[in-house]
Amino acid sequence: MIVFKSTQIYLFFFTLILVSCTRQHKPDLSKITLNIKIERLDQALDSLNPNNIPTKHRKWQEQYGQFYGDYIMHMLQVGNLQDTAELFTNFREILQNRDYKELKKNISETFPDLSSYDEQLTGAFKHILYYFPEVKIPRFVSFFSGFTVQTPVNDEYIGIGLDMFLGSESKFYPALIQSIPRYVSRRFTPENILPRTVEAYIREEIYPEPSFTTPDLLSLMVYNGKIMYLMDQVVPALADSLKLGYTSAQMAWAQNYETDIWAWLLTEDLLFNTDYHQIQKHLGEAPFTPDLGKNNESAPKLGVFIGWQIVKKYMKENASSLQELLAMQDAQQILKDAKYKGR
Repeated sequence: MIVFKSTQIYLFFFTLILVSCTRQHKPDLSKITLNIKIERLDQALDSLNPNNIPTKHRKWQEQYGQFYGDYIMHMLQVGNLQDTAELFTNFREILQNRDYKELKKNISETFPDLSSYDEQLTGAFKHILYYFPEVKIPRFVSFFSGFTVQTPVNDEYIGIGLDMFLGSESKFYPALIQSIPRYVSRRFTPENILPRTVEAYIREEIYPEPSFTTPDLLSLMVYNGKIMYLMDQVVPALADSLKLGYTSAQMAWAQNYETDIWAWLLTEDLLFNTDYHQIQKHLGEAPFTPDLGKNNESAPKLGVFIGWQIVKKYMKENASSLQELLAMQDAQQILKDAKYKGR
């Protein structure tokens, strides 16, 4: 195990001050017309009488379009739209289930109103339209599925699974620990609605992962670094810890040991490693990064964090537009042009 020596804390705060003083000017969003209103399928389900399922089923197919079909078949998983007899039976059983009723009640109490999220998402997607004016903003639908999916996205809709944003101390999440570990469910908080929704949309619709033949760690670090850089532009006021899904302690650890992390990646010859399991150790969800730090205090997803720093340094060193950055696929060239040395 490698234990890093703590750097002097005043350097950390100086870096934060320097970054805040060198932020780019805010884009002019005044001419962009957008008013996002989340459609509340969750509330429609909350008031649904089981005897009215056939009538509501037909209405919601028309009202919610593709989202409703995907919701019924793939999220709620009650049956096929064509086999209404089975669908209605399964749907009715779910509505009468005690756990379902308890979850429904908890969601209603936690999210009586989503207008603040309408405003947050409107601001974020105005930024998206500023940088990508050709994008068609989809509809937004809130729902609950029994913890199957958090933020489903396609070109027609963005779903917001409210049952996966109830708060880290929600009584429902401990029972799910076998499928959703605590280090994941701790982010199931209302404040994560904005970053997780924006990130899901960016990854699916703005900049999907390229089709690498045999990706190495560096290529995926830079790809994820671009995603985080896009988050910087789209939700500039959001805390970096929320963008990454870190705790404040993990964020401080990664920033404090950035130079040491980079040196470790080089020393261990990890940048060009193509082993999937090795790559996932540095990009995937985890409580910490194995072999780094003491007492499991290290931050996870350090490949994403360092990739982010590389991309930020690249954009600082090169007069590239956002579109030029995304078009640049050579991760080694980006690293070279970034002149990144751990800071």
